[in-house]
Amino acid sequence: MEQDDHRILARRLDLFHLEEDAPGMVYWHPAGWRLYRQLEEFIRSLMRQSGYEEVQSPQLLPRSLWERSGHWQKFGDNMFVVPRENGRDMALKPMSCPCHLQIFNAGLRSWRDLPMRLSEFGACHRDEPSGSMHGLMRTRGFVQDDAHVICMPEQVEAEVARFVAMLSSVYARLGFDDFGVALSLRPERRAGSDADWDRSEAQLLTAARAAGLAPVLQPGEGAFYGPKLEFSLRDRQGRSWQCGTIQLDFVLPARLDASYIDAGGNRAVPVMLHHAVFGSMGRLIGILLEHYHGRLPFWLAPVQVAVMPVAEQQHDVARDFLRRLVAAGLRPELFDQAETLSRRIVDSHDLLVPVVAVLGKREAQDGFVTLRSKHGQWAIDRDEAVARLSRISAEHGIELR
Repeated sequence: MEQDDHRILARRLDLFHLEEDAPGMVYWHPAGWRLYRQLEEFIRSLMRQSGYEEVQSPQLLPRSLWERSGHWQKFGDNMFVVPRENGRDMALKPMSCPCHLQIFNAGLRSWRDLPMRLSEFGACHRDEPSGSMHGLMRTRGFVQDDAHVICMPEQVEAEVARFVAMLSSVYARLGFDDFGVALSLRPERRAGSDADWDRSEAQLLTAARAAGLAPVLQPGEGAFYGPKLEFSLRDRQGRSWQCGTIQLDFVLPARLDASYIDAGGNRAVPVMLHHAVFGSMGRLIGILLEHYHGRLPFWLAPVQVAVMPVAEQQHDVARDFLRRLVAAGLRPELFDQAETLSRRIVDSHDLLVPVVAVLGKREAQDGFVTLRSKHGQWAIDRDEAVARLSRISAEHGIELR
C-alpha cells in the first residue's frame, strides 16, 4: 500500500530526506538518527558479546590497494575516484574487506591469534546508476554492519555456526521469525583457481548444514572471490528482502599477503569470512518501516513515550518525569502544546508513538502516571513506570502490556 512506502512514512515521522543535487545520499533527521543509532547499538552489543573487536578504517584509499585486491577490475566503474598526479589515484571505499586485512597485516600473527574477529560500521560509496536508486533501499552512500573473521580453514565451521546463531537471534528480535537461505556459487568472472572454489564451496555448504541450514543453491551468484550464504527476510506483505550474508574467501588474504605462523613454525595463509547481519543499515530501516507499517516495536521507536500534562499546572511534574525517562535511557518527547489533551493524543497517534504518559491533577498529587498504549491503560507509580518502560526497552520488548 502506498501509505506504507518507507519514503512516505519517513516524511510523516520526519526521519530523513534525500535531495536531487546529492542523489543516493541520505540526510538523517533527529528522529531518524535516533532509530539508526538504536539499531547500531543493538548489533554492536551483540558483536562485542560474540568476541568481535570494533575497528575504524579510512574512507579514501589508494587505487593500488583496490587493484591488488581485485576490486578495481570488478567494480572500478562503480567507484568514486579522486585523480591525483603521477597516477596515484585515490578512491572512496565501496567495501571494507581490504582494510581489515591491512589491520591484520600490521602485526606478526600466530595461529594462537586466530580467529581474529573484526567489525566496523563501514561507510561505503558506490556509483549506482541513477535509475536503480529507491529511497533507502538502494543508495550511493551507505553504512554496513561489516565484519571479517580471519582464521584457519579448520575454524570455518565453528565461525559459521557462531554467525548463524547471532543472525537468527537478531532477526527474531526484529520480528522476523523465519528467513530463507541460499548458497551462491562461483560466478563466470572470478578470482582464484577451480581447486580453491571446489574447496570453499564444499566447506561452506558443510558448515551451513552443520549449523542446521538447508540452503537453496544459486549457481553463478557468488562473490568474485568466494561463495556466499545469503539470508532473506519475508515481511508482512509477503515480500522477500536479502539482508545478511556470509562469504568464504580463499583469495583476498593471499592477494594482500596475509599470513600467520602455524603450530609447526611455518608461514601459512589464512582464510577470511566476510559477513553482515543487517547489510545496509539504511536499507534495513526501510524494510522495518514497511514491515511494521511505521509502528515500530517499543524498543526501536524514535519517540517511545509522549509525555502529556493535562494542564499548565502539571508542566513541572511532566518535565521532571521526562527527565527521569531520559536518564533511564528512554526516548520521550514532551507534548505540552496549548491544544487540548485529546488533540495532543491524536497528534501522538499520528506520529505513531507507542506509549502516552498522561499527568493530570490527581497523578501529580499522588505520584502516579497514567500510561496508555494500544493494549489499554494503567495508573502506575512513576518510579515503577520508569523501571518498567526501561526494562521493556532493554529487553527489546514489542509493546507495553
